[in-house]
Amino acid sequence: MKTYSLLPATARLALADGAIFYGQSFGAPVTTTGELVFNTSMTGYQEILTDPSYYGQIVTMTCPHIGNVGVNNEDVESIHPWAAGLVVREISRRVSNWRAKESLPDYLCRHNLPGLTEVDTRSLVRHIRTKGAMMAALSAAPDLSSDDLVDMARAAPAMDGLDLTQAVTCTEPYHWREGISPDWTSEIGVGKQDARDHLHHVVAYDFGIKHHILRLLNDVGCRITVVPATTSAQDVLDLKPEGIFLSNGPGDPAAVVSAIEAVRTLLDSHLPIFGICLGHQILGLALGGATHKLKFGHRGGNQPIKAVAPSSKGAAQGSVTITSHNHGFAISADSLPDEVEVTHLNLNDGCIEGLRHKTKPVFSLQYHPEASPGPHDALGFFKHFVELMGKK
Repeated sequence: MKTYSLLPATARLALADGAIFYGQSFGAPVTTTGELVFNTSMTGYQEILTDPSYYGQIVTMTCPHIGNVGVNNEDVESIHPWAAGLVVREISRRVSNWRAKESLPDYLCRHNLPGLTEVDTRSLVRHIRTKGAMMAALSAAPDLSSDDLVDMARAAPAMDGLDLTQAVTCTEPYHWREGISPDWTSEIGVGKQDARDHLHHVVAYDFGIKHHILRLLNDVGCRITVVPATTSAQDVLDLKPEGIFLSNGPGDPAAVVSAIEAVRTLLDSHLPIFGICLGHQILGLALGGATHKLKFGHRGGNQPIKAVAPSSKGAAQGSVTITSHNHGFAISADSLPDEVEVTHLNLNDGCIEGLRHKTKPVFSLQYHPEASPGPHDALGFFKHFVELMGKK
């Protein structure tokens, strides 16, 4: 069991509307800005921090006690954390888990990220729900006044109109070969290296792709080539894929113009296409729809989703699935053409959570069927993608 002490310095979170929240620093003593959002998951803070979809965002955890299991080498969704900062009600003073390699504060310090604890996160989240997600500044610097931090928050660029995929995508194509470890008691995090037959070649666009998505594609029999976000449709077709995957990622989907144009061209290839989160939004835009920014978004592992289309793959019509989410934009309900069918809706606010083309092997999900963190109720969609490729 490991224990540690907090830095004594008072830290502040300043919002663009002038609100100030005080607490203690438990990460790197740096100043940062980002869009302030909240996540309702009770577990999985390491996966959340390393999800590239959180690039440019300061994440508030609604679960009041964070950090007790520390940080390990396996529960990561990319090579390093992408969130701009972390806000919690109470950071655990003890780390006790057989997999832990370091504490969460040490992890944040190692990656030069700030953390804020001893904050009334209940009040903070209610503020975001009322006012909406907004830009904020997080700092433990004593030489910056609260007015200075508010000015920094107001000067930071909002998410609307930002193509952030360029900051998180790979620079060169690569092949992914790791799957899920077959034995979680002795080989945790090792990963299978080409342990099964790869029946289908999938080209995956990296808009900020999570590792667990790639592992699951591997496990259902896909040979995976990951390509940068700006890859043209012709370059993708030259790789001779049997299916195309559109990944999650950060920022405003309408700003990712090159990807929308590429997907619009790829739709004419009649290849199976599967999109998740940002990939779902980009697909919706390529199909002729529009997107809009949600007031405070969906982020957490407890969102109820209803299958509303007949014979909706992965779930029977009328069934409800509890799902994992991370998105601040959504497809506008009245924007889709007649040849596109809505397959899933969010029961909290009616937001579109899934769609498919009526005549082409194309479908997408706004939520994250791979979870990490979150429930695994929707894993069947990866097999459905393989089934579509098997029909070609």
